[in-house]
Amino acid sequence: MNFDGKFLKVYVVTDNGQLRGRDFFEVVEESLKGGVTLIQLREKNITSREYYEKALKLHELTKKYNVPLIINDRVDIALAVGAEGVHVGQKDIPVSEVKRISGGKLIVGATANTVELALEAERQGADYIGSGAVFATPTKDDAKPMSLDTLKNITSSVNIPVCAIGGINIDNVEKLKGTGIKGVAVSSGIMGADDVYGVSKRFFDLKF
Repeated sequence: MNFDGKFLKVYVVTDNGQLRGRDFFEVVEESLKGGVTLIQLREKNITSREYYEKALKLHELTKKYNVPLIINDRVDIALAVGAEGVHVGQKDIPVSEVKRISGGKLIVGATANTVELALEAERQGADYIGSGAVFATPTKDDAKPMSLDTLKNITSSVNIPVCAIGGINIDNVEKLKGTGIKGVAVSSGIMGADDVYGVSKRFFDLKF
């Protein structure tokens, strides 16, 4: 799949901790109905077989809505289920290696919270940058909020699209206007919402 920055507009990063007893796939589908443009499956505490099976089922759902599926960290899982891409952090396998292993078939996103890291990810062939945490986030206790000036510097320094990530919800997202981002990556702000569909639609209707 050719990557277009428009896919970053409303980017959900899954978080099982926000389900509150609700079904994972039902919550994700509500977000897709509301206009979510990209889904990243992020799993840290399950076996590789469980990750594979969950990704396979989720991919059937995302294909139904013509939305790309990104797998967090695991290139092997992404290739095994035919997902559209993979997202890697600074402690994961380098972007250039992901490109090599996948034969250039995968969309590759990279986390970068400095201009230098963003430029390096672009040089290695990343298709997009995820920058943050822009706000304090419950999903990563060790993530220190970055300044909006840093975010602006990153978006103006690279030629690939950038999405903001970290602690973003419908109440604070307006603060990111004018930073040059193509969209926002949201976790608890959508998956933890009482009205997942409604909040997803409000995110989709935003103009950056």
